[in-house]
Amino acid sequence: MARTKNTSSREPEQGSGEPAPNAVWFKPVMFGFMLLGLAWIIVYYLSGTVLPVAALGPWNILVGFGIAFIGFLMTTRWR
Repeated sequence: MARTKNTSSREPEQGSGEPAPNAVWFKPVMFGFMLLGLAWIIVYYLSGTVLPVAALGPWNILVGFGIAFIGFLMTTRWR
């Protein structure tokens, strides 16, 4: 009978196909996008729909959700 190695208790090796951890900047940028989008929407409502960009009007809500959505999309790549 051939013996097989039990690798379940060993640490993963470099070439084992494990994805590398994220860069140090990834988590702050991810949460930054989410908070910036939230802040954009809050400022829009609290300013009486004048700020952050008056020319956009109601599209400011979409911009805020879009910025926050980028942060939420980044969570799928977080390791």
